[in-house]
Amino acid sequence: MAFLLIFGSIKDSQAEEFTISIPFGAFNPELNTPAEVWYDPPILSIQLGDTVTWINDDREGHTVTSGEGSGRFEWMNTKELGEADGIFDSQRFMPNESWAYTFDKAGVFNYFCIIHPWMSGVVTVNQTIPDYPHDAYGNRIESFPVIQFTPDKLIEFDLTWEPNIIKTFEKTTFVFQTYDGITNSNLDKMMYDMIITQNGKEVFQDSGITQVGGDYRNVIFENSGPIEIRFQNIVSSGSSGIDSIARESVNQPLFRTVVFSTIVYDNPEKITTTETMIQPAQRLDIYYELLVAIILVPALMLLGIIIYMKFRKSENYSQEKSTPL
Repeated sequence: MAFLLIFGSIKDSQAEEFTISIPFGAFNPELNTPAEVWYDPPILSIQLGDTVTWINDDREGHTVTSGEGSGRFEWMNTKELGEADGIFDSQRFMPNESWAYTFDKAGVFNYFCIIHPWMSGVVTVNQTIPDYPHDAYGNRIESFPVIQFTPDKLIEFDLTWEPNIIKTFEKTTFVFQTYDGITNSNLDKMMYDMIITQNGKEVFQDSGITQVGGDYRNVIFENSGPIEIRFQNIVSSGSSGIDSIARESVNQPLFRTVVFSTIVYDNPEKITTTETMIQPAQRLDIYYELLVAIILVPALMLLGIIIYMKFRKSENYSQEKSTPL
């Protein structure tokens, strides 16, 4: 069962209303469906006293039930049905119908569909900043890196972020590494797409290739709320001195996906930033330019000295020939 954080029950006098759609195709757990998410947005951040309305835009009936769902791959492998925690339950509502709930307690509320337990979402309600790292579901992260495996179990993906508790307008560095899921040996030259979403919106996207020492990205978040850090299409970029079965071709690269999550908190000390993010590729360009300058400047100086010496030698030789005996 998901870990629930409770920090109070004071209603917000400036209550707002939010809408979450259950899109067409959410009833299907397969990957190639029209629905990119089961609840849209899948992670929502609100304040105390706010009301959320779920609208069923699918063709089948669904529920909004607090608790922990089974997850897509777990359900397909074990037929796990999830576990409700009794905080709220919409009961079944049909296509074009809706259900609303007003949150009068702060915390992280996981929910899922009883009928289709792979469907899951999260509502985060006005939390104070904890003194320990955790995921978007409130589960404490005991140590870094956080480790996930691709569904085929061939790749281990390790992720660390610093600082461990993320705040708005502060630079956060995500450091990650790929390993062979069977031999635990380091995997270099693995391509990936990194996508960070927050409250249903994509806030960061980049692609790269891992090196022996791993890879990293710097991000500054302007808004608070739960975030999902997704690495997908993790496939080999070519030959490497490190052999692994994970380098074999993949028919559906989308299955090579790992997902991490945490929460970004409002920074009580900063409301803006002027810091410019430098990513690895940009940093390599800077190093290359510095390297060129370091090599080029002395080379030009040496060339100037050589030309000067040749000129002086030629001048001296000319003076010696014109001197009377």
